[in-house]
Amino acid sequence: MALDDTIAALATPPGEGGISVIRLSGPESLRIAGSLFINGRKQKQKQFKDRYFHYGFIRDKENNIVDEVLLVYMKAPRTYTREDVVEIHCHGGMIPVRRITELVLEEGARLALPGEFTKRAFLNGRIDLAQAEAVMDLISSKSEEAARASVGQMEGVLSEKIRTAREDLLGLLAHIEVTVDYPEEDIEDMMAGRVKERVNDIRRECRMLLESAHQGRLVREGIKTVIIGKPNVGKSSLLNALVRENRAIVTDIPGTTRDVIEEYVNIRGVLVRILDTAGIRETMDQVEKIGVERSKELTREADLILILLDASNPLEKEDREILDWLKDRKVLILLNKTDRPPAVSEEDIRCITDKRVIKTSMLDGTGLDQVEDFIYDLVYSGGLGSRSTVMITNNRHKQALIRADQHLAEALKALDASMPLDMVSIDIRNAWEAMGEITGESLTENLVDRIFAEFCLGK
Repeated sequence: MALDDTIAALATPPGEGGISVIRLSGPESLRIAGSLFINGRKQKQKQFKDRYFHYGFIRDKENNIVDEVLLVYMKAPRTYTREDVVEIHCHGGMIPVRRITELVLEEGARLALPGEFTKRAFLNGRIDLAQAEAVMDLISSKSEEAARASVGQMEGVLSEKIRTAREDLLGLLAHIEVTVDYPEEDIEDMMAGRVKERVNDIRRECRMLLESAHQGRLVREGIKTVIIGKPNVGKSSLLNALVRENRAIVTDIPGTTRDVIEEYVNIRGVLVRILDTAGIRETMDQVEKIGVERSKELTREADLILILLDASNPLEKEDREILDWLKDRKVLILLNKTDRPPAVSEEDIRCITDKRVIKTSMLDGTGLDQVEDFIYDLVYSGGLGSRSTVMITNNRHKQALIRADQHLAEALKALDASMPLDMVSIDIRNAWEAMGEITGESLTENLVDRIFAEFCLGK
């Protein structure tokens, strides 16, 4: 991709607002913006001080004022893209943004492709690919924990670990090459032992990162939590209580919820994806029957299942079947409607299962704090993964690490089989290249283009 042209795009969300920002990047940024700008005295600005806001107006070719703006010029290389960058801060609204963008393009800029500003930052060496992807993750993050993980990756904590591992692998390859060039049996045997020890160490680091991928997925995508139980036990009321709005219809009529209702909620910084399902029961209603089947399917993919039981009614056949059916899953049992005279106790449930039981009432909010505590602790007390300072939140990174781990495992097998070191070096080099895919040091141009095509316009 040519980097000698100048790109422009709206850097703020489209629509009405206080201000909008049109960003330019490239060697002609200042010339293009300067040709359209007149200062507060409505005179042509001759010089622009680096990193200062300049007050004035954008005018068209007929000298008509288009908008009152602030213009800031940022001189390369101390910019996001390491190119000259100009930002035009105009009034928010479709008309001024469209007119200024048209004028900028008429002066020689071209419309930026999705993610092209960040792509230029990557190609110009300001950030690596893992840091670039973290930018988009931060923009799309739905919880404080997801944002914190993205910021950490933007700062390069993951990249540093990957680079250290790659440097160690490269050092091993260099030592192997020297040993092959000067073949002496005792030296090669000694070297093989050192290589095995170091490969084991690197693989251990690799597997620690892979173990964080499950927690990383939960932080980024949310804990997939399915609410299940018989009709009229309070599933929809629980959903409404957790999201703190009347999202689901609540009635005394059994079978009100026939399809899955999905909502995201932020519980103490943890993103939770909650799915309210149709009540589990035998039914002749064809639509409700489909809803029951979908409820059962969702539990197979859930990270957490909330089973609701009605404390005011004795346990029935359906309750026992649900408890038995989900006995091997990550389950929290909510004994609901405790504001009514009890017909079921915690001891009754413990005779069937050893899963955690919390007494709740959707009417007065009893037990909801304990439910939120339980969900938070699942992520950060080992229930669904241990808290890690470096997390793999990107599936592409996870797949690259899996391939690296497989190559390292093959290298160890070759060493155990006393194969020549030059054969072992093939697997070590493959692991080195797989890790390089994470930071972008061993990626094809087509794959880089595909990754940045998923970014938003103007970033």
